[in-house]
Amino acid sequence: MLAADGSVGGLIARRGRRAKLVQARESPWRMQYRSAWFRGSVMSKESELAEIRHAVRQLCAQYGEDYWLELDRSNDYPTEFVKELTTSGFLTVLIPEEYGGAGLGVLEAAAVMEEVCRSGAHAGACHAQMYVMGSVLRHGNDEQKLKYLPKIASGELRLQSFGVTEPTTGTDTTSLKTTARRDGDSYVVNGQKVWISRIQHSDLMVLLARTTPKEEVAKKTEGLSAFIVDVKAAEGNGLTIRPIESMINHHSCELFFDDLVIPRENLLGEEGKGFKVILDGMNAERILIAAECIGDGRYFIDKACDYARERMVFNRPIGQNQGVQFPIARCYADVEAASLMVDKAARMFDAGQPCGAEANMAKMLASESSWRAGDVCMQTHGGFAFAKEYHIERKFRETRLYQIAPISTNLILSFIGEHVLDLPRSF
Repeated sequence: MLAADGSVGGLIARRGRRAKLVQARESPWRMQYRSAWFRGSVMSKESELAEIRHAVRQLCAQYGEDYWLELDRSNDYPTEFVKELTTSGFLTVLIPEEYGGAGLGVLEAAAVMEEVCRSGAHAGACHAQMYVMGSVLRHGNDEQKLKYLPKIASGELRLQSFGVTEPTTGTDTTSLKTTARRDGDSYVVNGQKVWISRIQHSDLMVLLARTTPKEEVAKKTEGLSAFIVDVKAAEGNGLTIRPIESMINHHSCELFFDDLVIPRENLLGEEGKGFKVILDGMNAERILIAAECIGDGRYFIDKACDYARERMVFNRPIGQNQGVQFPIARCYADVEAASLMVDKAARMFDAGQPCGAEANMAKMLASESSWRAGDVCMQTHGGFAFAKEYHIERKFRETRLYQIAPISTNLILSFIGEHVLDLPRSF
């Protein structure tokens, strides 16, 4: 349940017990949420989600589309937006209460990400703060959790980068070339990573490197280890960061490791078991990104409908023409259907049920429906869609990414074919 100020910082002490309202930080927009919804008892899941969505929309309204347009033009980072999203508790919903978070689930986190994207914002600037943290939560030791999680929850530290992808291996993760050689109480890392997002705006990174040569392990997923890297301390001391100029403002970089020394205490989980550390975070990542795509899809549909009602051609609104109306209606149906799969995957994840297939299908269906909705929105606006002041072309570029990242559609289909339909492995 949200606090009266509209933030997540004052969530009920425990779900399932009588609600206790905790007063959090005050600001004019938060003060709107007083006792209209508070009745002294735990709200239903749907009501709680509705309140979260409403509060996120209120926050995002302070950062209109012109804010994001200027950031896109200058390739800058939305520092103020991310800070407020963090201090309001929305980026820390998955961190347990004992570490300063809200202790909620992926279902609530998905609602946050969807509303951010539906508002016209670019959630890719901050979404990893939610799911990368899960690697520390599930695999970190007590000392690591106490050291990092409270500071991530407060916004003092940002952990929003996975160092996994490499230029020569791509999604063939078990063949990565970056190595971490044990040297006394430290590991010495050498290698290269690519398309590592937000690293210049992150204090910490979870890095995956090979600690045992692939030819010396029984299974190719063995011999990989995960590490927590202090980015600020590492840069210039064995880590070189080089930004990549790309079609969207995703703050992606190449990383070069040249004898970077990582203390042994920064090993995350067991040595040689790092693949599981990374894998465990992937289902949450895919569900949250799927939710973002649902937000993008609804953004495009909202824009297309508004324009189709108002744009007059031949003395009638263009939305009166079936050639304009029907494609929008089909996109609406597609997005709504994909949203149901996102909801199912999130609920299964929160219930601790295996949800690999559902998370993958949610990401595929949502990314495809948002892309189609973007295309129809562009077509509805005609030439004006290409004008930056209409904001559509920026969102169109941003939503296209998710048919490729964090996993391509073909790899999802391969997963379904092999692991769900029991067809022969294709590679």
